[in-house]
Amino acid sequence: MKIVVLAGGRSTERNVSLSSGVKITNALRSKGYKVALVDLFLGKDVQDTEIDELFTTEPEQEDPTKISDEILTDEKINALRPGKSKALFGPNVLKICQAADMVYLGLHGEDGENGKVQAVLDLFEIRYTGSGTLASGLAMNKKFSKEIFQQNQIPTAQYIVADQVELSASEIPFDFPVVVKPANGGSSVGTHIVSRELDLAAALKDALKFDNEALIEEYIQGREFSVAIVDGQVLPPVEIVVTSGWYDFEHKFQDNSVTHFITPPELDDSIQKQMQRLTKETFAALGMQNYGRIDFLVADDTAYVIEANSLPGMTPRSLIPREAAVVGISYEDLCEKIVQSKLRIYEQQNNN
Repeated sequence: MKIVVLAGGRSTERNVSLSSGVKITNALRSKGYKVALVDLFLGKDVQDTEIDELFTTEPEQEDPTKISDEILTDEKINALRPGKSKALFGPNVLKICQAADMVYLGLHGEDGENGKVQAVLDLFEIRYTGSGTLASGLAMNKKFSKEIFQQNQIPTAQYIVADQVELSASEIPFDFPVVVKPANGGSSVGTHIVSRELDLAAALKDALKFDNEALIEEYIQGREFSVAIVDGQVLPPVEIVVTSGWYDFEHKFQDNSVTHFITPPELDDSIQKQMQRLTKETFAALGMQNYGRIDFLVADDTAYVIEANSLPGMTPRSLIPREAAVVGISYEDLCEKIVQSKLRIYEQQNNN
C-alpha cells in the first residue's frame, strides 16, 4: 500500500506540521507501508516517471526535540518557493497524491484543517485521513462551531465576534478577563488572555492579523483537559498543567514547564464521563470522521467544550499519542489505525 504524508503547507503552524509529518512517515514506513513525504506548498521537482521512486520504506532523519516556535508570516513562507506562484499546492503534489492509495494529512492550521485541501482532494477522488471538507471547515471556524455547540446544547464559553480593533467593554456581555483569538486558526496562534479593557485593542489587532474575524470569549477559570477519539474509541482524558503562564504556542511544542496527567487519579468519575460523552456529541455535531481531539475547560463540576481539532498534532509533545499510549496503542499502531479506519469509512460509503 502506498501512502503520501502531506505536511508543511502555508499555515502559521507549518513547522509543527513538518515535525508531525516526519514522525508519521517513519511510523508508517516501520509498518511496511511505502510512504512519500511531501510538503504541500513546496511540492517535488520530479518527472512523472520518477514519482514511484518517492514511495519508500527507508526512514527519514528526524530531530524529535526541535520544533521552531517562530510564527511564520506569509512573506516568509512565500520566500521558501522560487518563482511568483503562491498557490497552496506546490509542483506535482496532486500527481503524487494520485499515485497513492491514501493521503495521510499531517497538516495543521488554517490552510490544512479548514477544508480547502480536503475539497481539492475530493474533486480528484483522492482518499485522505481525517474529516471531510465541511466538517473540517466547521471545526476550524470557531464562530460556526460555537453556534453548532449552542444548537446542540453542548456547554461552551460565552462569546462575541469582532471584526475591528475598536471595541468598548460595554459591547462585551461578560466581565474581564476575556480570551481573544482568531476565528480561524490553531495552536493558540494570535490568542491572548486580556485582563483589562486597556489591552483589548492590542489583542484584537494581533488576532485580526491571522483572520478577518476574532472571537472574544468569556474566560473560564478551571482545569484544562483534552480528549481524543480514534475510530470511535474515546481515549482517556489528559489534563494540561502549566506552571507559568498558559498553554500557548510555545508551551505546546517546546521543552518547558508543562505537565500532562493522563486521567488524573483525583478526577471525579462523573466529570470524566461527562467529557467522554461530550467528545462523542461534539464529534457527531460537527460531522467529524476518523479521529480528532476535543479541548475542555472544567469549572464547578461542568465541562465546557472550547474547540474541536480535526487534524490534531502528532509531534513528540502532542496529546493524542500520549493518550493512545495509556491504552496500549503505540505511535506506530496509532498511525496505522487512523489509516485503516478511514479506509473502512471509504469502503462503507462506496457500498451505500
